[in-house]
Amino acid sequence: MASADAAWRRWFGWALALLLAYATLLGALWLWQEKLLFHPRTLPAGHRFSAGADVHEVFIDVTGARLNALHLRLPDPDGVVFYLHGNAGHLQSWFVNTDLYRRANLDLFMLDYRGFGKSSGHIESEAQLHADVRAAWVHIAAKYEGRHRVFVGRSLGTGLAARLAVEVQPELTLLISPYQSIASLADEIYPWVPGALLRYPLRTDLVLPGIMGPVLLLHGDRDATIPVEHSRRLLAAVPTARLAVIEGAGHNDLQAFDAYRQALAEALAQR
Repeated sequence: MASADAAWRRWFGWALALLLAYATLLGALWLWQEKLLFHPRTLPAGHRFSAGADVHEVFIDVTGARLNALHLRLPDPDGVVFYLHGNAGHLQSWFVNTDLYRRANLDLFMLDYRGFGKSSGHIESEAQLHADVRAAWVHIAAKYEGRHRVFVGRSLGTGLAARLAVEVQPELTLLISPYQSIASLADEIYPWVPGALLRYPLRTDLVLPGIMGPVLLLHGDRDATIPVEHSRRLLAAVPTARLAVIEGAGHNDLQAFDAYRQALAEALAQR
C-alpha cells in the first residue's frame, strides 16, 4: 500500500509539473504574441530612401505613434495602389519594383506599421493595426476620389487589406499569399494552443465576402509559410474571386517569378 501511495504521489507530481509548464507556456504565448507574429526592422531617423525623385516620404500622426510611409506620385495618375506589406522588414526592402506601377500609371502608397522602419511605437492589438491602416488610407483618400483604387495586401497585410476593402470598396482588391485567418494558420502550426488565446485572429474568411468589387488571390504552390490551401479555401468561400497559383514559387521568392509579375501587371492594367 505504501509503495502504491508513493507511486501515486510521483504520478501526481509529474502531472502537476507538466500542467504548470503548459500553463506557463500559454501565459508566455499570450504576453509575447507580438514577438511571434511581427519581426520589424528599424531604420535610423535620418535614413534617406533612394526610390526616385517622384517618391515622397510621408509621416502620419496616430494615437501614440507616428507612422512612416512612402508615396510614389505621378504627374497624372489613373489611380493608386495602397499596399500593405508583410510581417518583417521595412519600407527600404518592401518599396521595390516601382517601375511596374509607373508603367500602369498608378501611384503607390506603402506604410510601415508601428515599430517598423522609421515608424514609432509598438503594435499592441489587432484593433490598433486596423485603425492605423485606416488612418493611412484616410490621409490620401481625397486625392483619388473618382480614380482607380487598388488595395494590395501581402502575407500579414492581406487580412488588413481585406478588412479595409469592405469599408472602402476599392475597384480591385489583390491579396498575395493570403491566409484564411491567422486563427486557422495558428491552429495548423500550434494545434495544442487554445484558439481563445490568440489576440490577432485576423479573420479574412469572414470579411472577404463583403468585398463587392473584383478580388484576385496570388499564391505560390510551394509556400511553406502560408500554404496555398488557404487561398483555395478563401476561393471556395468567395467564388466570385479569382486565384492565380504560381508554380514553383514559395512565400518569400514569389516576386522572382515571371508568372507572378505578369499576373500582377495584368491585374493593375485592368480598369
